[in-house]
Amino acid sequence: MTNSDYLLKAAIKKVTEKLNEVLVEKIEEATNIAQDAPEILKKEFDNLKKSIIEEASRMEKAENVQENKSTNTYQDSKIKKALNEIEGINSQIDLFNKTINNEIK
Repeated sequence: MTNSDYLLKAAIKKVTEKLNEVLVEKIEEATNIAQDAPEILKKEFDNLKKSIIEEASRMEKAENVQENKSTNTYQDSKIKKALNEIEGINSQIDLFNKTINNEIK
């Protein structure tokens, strides 16, 4: 074998080793991110769910105050529509949380 052959084989060997090293490192990083992502998403959706429930409660109290002050059916229907939309969002969040929990298990 000539010096050129040895240089070529050495270059291929070192490039392959470096690529394998980088690949393993990136796979480890991706694995760590993938493991943390469901928990991060779950926490964010739990916070969102809590916030929505608090807002719904506040709106319900506001509706009760509004009903006591007047019988404006237009306002009541808007509040009821908003509460229904919030309940729909809560249902979607619950379904998403169940899906995430099932994927984590």
